[in-house]
Order: sequence, then structure tokens, then C-alpha cells
Amino acid sequence: MKNLALKNKIILITGGTGSFGYAAVKRLLEQDLKEIRIYSRNEEKQSEMALFFQTKPAGSPILSFFPGDITDPHCLDKALNGVDFLIHAAAAKEVPYCEANPLEASRINIFGTGNVIECAVNHNVSKVIIISTDKACYPVGAMGISKAMMEKVAFSAAKKSSDTTIPGSSVCVVRFGNLMGSTGTVVPIFVKQIKEGKNLTVTNPEMTRFMMTPDDAVDLTFCAILEGSNGDLIIQEAPSATLETLTKALVDLYGTGKGVKIEVMGPRPGEKLFETMATQAEMSKATEIPFISKFGNNGSGKKHLRIPLKGLNVNPEASEFNSHTSPVDKEVMKSILTRL
Repeated sequence: MKNLALKNKIILITGGTGSFGYAAVKRLLEQDLKEIRIYSRNEEKQSEMALFFQTKPAGSPILSFFPGDITDPHCLDKALNGVDFLIHAAAAKEVPYCEANPLEASRINIFGTGNVIECAVNHNVSKVIIISTDKACYPVGAMGISKAMMEKVAFSAAKKSSDTTIPGSSVCVVRFGNLMGSTGTVVPIFVKQIKEGKNLTVTNPEMTRFMMTPDDAVDLTFCAILEGSNGDLIIQEAPSATLETLTKALVDLYGTGKGVKIEVMGPRPGEKLFETMATQAEMSKATEIPFISKFGNNGSGKKHLRIPLKGLNVNPEASEFNSHTSPVDKEVMKSILTRL
């Protein structure tokens, strides 16, 4: 389904060569965009992505690649020229890496994001979508803390924009759960271990995580582009599961019938037993966005919620939304995994 709001527009995705970027580009190529730009510091991955999409349908938007670091304003200025929408997905996002390198996590997630927003504002980008994570709620590790500060940077920019009489860039934040299948996440690790007949190395079987497919993440981001207002935090009512349920579902789907043993490793530094997508204070301001009726969303059928920066408590009795609330069973988890 094509959306008129995207017709002849230019979209830039920072950090766009990952699993989210591939899913986003596939969907964006179906739109009447003028151009899709990919900005990242890994030129090899850019070449692989260009090769993957070289046979895109006739009449599709131009797909362009810009090498550069998000902390480099000179490179960003070249990539942002004429851009209408910016999806900022570039980040230091692996928990162990950030825990071992907190200064690098801060450089990329906090200062890099600040640089991206400043450059976008200078180029009059209409809407800036900042990709965050559930780990930004009640953060305990370097990754979550740096992402929480990244959100503060984004909301500060949104407030400055709303306080001026001259219309500026609109800044929205979306929070992802565990993006299944992306580099460093447990699903590809578990699948590899199952196929090789190795023990599954589980931190804690009772640990719960929100489970999002790349298409779910794209739906949420598109919702922010089309429906988000300046200062909004937009989340999806994503399903959650225990690691035990996840491993059992994966064994059913990828196992060979042989017994698979689970080796409990204990939580890694910076990890929590469960994640929180939105705090009680945030959920008290949340209202549903009728996004599905306005834009095809690949059939996920999940609710999208808007949490405004200066919103009133529309539901003071709301509870926080965390992954321990109502985890799915094995069969539902298997149905989610088959959509990867």
C-alpha cells in the first residue's frame, strides 16, 4: 500500500546496513519515494546491501549509499542535503560490548545522536525518528544508560523545537524490544548451537524479553514517520517470552529430534531479569494510534501507542508495560519465529 505522505520524499537511514535496514528498505522500495539513502561506517556492508538490492523493481526509488561516522558532521552534511525524513538507527547496541567500552557507547549513542539531530535541524529535515530500546527504561548497564541519555538528548531537542515560533524539525523516539535475528541477539546464536548439536547457553531460563521481528520494527518506525508528533515516544505492544519458551520453540523448529541440553550461564553484566517498554508514568499518558487502518503493516496487527512529551494522565491507573506481564507460550512463540 502506497502512502501519499512519502511521495517524492527522500529518507535517510543511519546505521542502515543491519537487519532492520534491510527490512526497512524492502518496504520503502514499494513506496513512491524519490530516494532512500543509507548512511553507515562499514563500506563492505554497504557494498553487500547494494548487491542484494541491485535487481529492485523498475520505477523503485533510488537507493544511495553514504559512508561516514555519525559523529562526523562533515559526512552527515553531505548525506542530509535535501532529506525529508531521517531514521536514526546507528548505535552501539550489543550489551557486552557497551559494558566493556562505556566511553565508546557514550560517544556513539549520546554524542553521536546529538550530532545527528543538530545536523538534521540545520538541514530542515521534516521529521527525525530516533531508534531506542526497552533497555532505556530503568537502565542498569552501559548500553541502557547510554540509550536513556540518548532519549534525553532527543526530547531536549524536541522541547527546543516546540518552544520556538518558527516550525523546525519534529523529533520522535521509538523503542524496540529484542530485534530477533539481528547480529548479537540470541536467536541466531541458539539456532547455530542447535544445528551443531551443542548445548544451548542460556543466561537464565526465567528471563523474559520483548520479541520483535524486523517487520514489526519497521511498522513501528513507519508509524512514527506518518503519525508521530514532535516529542512523542511511540511504542508497540510487542509480545514477550521467557528464554526457556524461546529455546523450546527453536528446538521444535530447528532441532533434529536429538535431546538438546540447556546450559545455564547466569546473567551477563548489564542484564536484567525482565525489560520494561514503558514506565507507569509513561503508560498513564499513552493513547492508541489507529495506524493499521492507514498503512499496510504486513499483518502483525499489534497496537501502537503514543506517549506525548507534555501529555496529560489519560489513564492514571495504568501499570508499567514490562516483559514479565504476560509472556506467550511455545506455540505462539513458534508462530512469531516463522515470520522471521
